[in-house]
Amino acid sequence: MPGKLAIIYHSSQGTTHAMAQRLAATAEGLGAEVRLRHVAETAPDAAVQSVEAWAAHAAEIADAPKATPGDIVWADAVIFGSPTRYGHITSQLQAYLDTLGGLWGQGKLADKAYAAFTSSQTKHGGQETTLEAMTTTFAHFGGIIVPPGYTDAVKFNDGNPYGAGKVTGAGTDLDADDLAALDRLVTRLLSISARLTA
Repeated sequence: MPGKLAIIYHSSQGTTHAMAQRLAATAEGLGAEVRLRHVAETAPDAAVQSVEAWAAHAAEIADAPKATPGDIVWADAVIFGSPTRYGHITSQLQAYLDTLGGLWGQGKLADKAYAAFTSSQTKHGGQETTLEAMTTTFAHFGGIIVPPGYTDAVKFNDGNPYGAGKVTGAGTDLDADDLAALDRLVTRLLSISARLTA
């Protein structure tokens, strides 16, 4: 299932970044051309430096490519990722979305396949509302929203039909269920995208 996939995300302490890397690796293994792009960090440096894991992750990705509006235009399929912030996406990802008005007005965000992933500290920490916030944005784009649903048995392990989500309270390393959910998300997205572009 060839195609062009943009993975656009924000990660503060590295979990969402690890999820994005897994999505990219799986997509590339399926033959997709992938742009893995984090959005610009907009938090004050004092805030970033006040949390050791946040400062370390910011340094780790400092030279990595940042997302531009053109990455969505280039792609056939797009996956957005964000940790939860009070049941919503981060301000950093929202700041990126706020740059897309011109492309939206030209219809250049429409008719692409979109999916989403997230992470939260606790099991009921806002994953569903964060994923739904992203899918609301996709609807405004005129995008084709591609949730994983319960289209594969692995989805009964993580129980999330809206996207892929990681609970970080038990540790930030991705476990077998996390990896399976991410693989299912990107495989289904690329499959649907291939049908749309055929």
